[in-house]
Amino acid sequence: MTTLTDRPRAALLVIDVQNDVMSGTHNRDGVIANIAALVDKARAEDVPVVWVQHSGDEMPKESDGWRYVPELTQEPSEPVVHKRYPDAFEETDLEVVLAERKVGRLVVAGAQTDECIRSTLHGAVVRGYDATLVGDAHTTEDLTEWGAPPPDKVIDHTNLYWGNHAAPGRAAGTVSTGSVTFG
Repeated sequence: MTTLTDRPRAALLVIDVQNDVMSGTHNRDGVIANIAALVDKARAEDVPVVWVQHSGDEMPKESDGWRYVPELTQEPSEPVVHKRYPDAFEETDLEVVLAERKVGRLVVAGAQTDECIRSTLHGAVVRGYDATLVGDAHTTEDLTEWGAPPPDKVIDHTNLYWGNHAAPGRAAGTVSTGSVTFG
């Protein structure tokens, strides 16, 4: 249902599952296991896997904290989009990468729920993509000292919100890892 013409394919978008980002996140190991299962499923179905990798002053490129967690392996043929802003579309080549692969629908997983996941989901829909959030394959850290709800509640609320999101000519929604379809 995407508004992008001639973009019938789906892609798995894995956002910021990096050592520093994942350190201290809610249900870290379970989320990474679910993402690994999604990557395996996407590869088995010949669905593009696109990796997004954040860098900045707190997490410089090539540092250990910047690297993806060791539990996930990237294939050399899979693109890596480098970003400096929460929305993976801002000042990156993500749109070009997706257009080259005729992708109009994104299946999104990764971190952090309350920043890069939400921003990228909204960025996708605004740009005409359908965007599905995998509800048990994203996470965040505890930011309660700054007034945020506990991480499990941030995740639950984001799943509820995105599950009810809508925009003209675009589909949004939340599914579990076991319910993901790329077709």
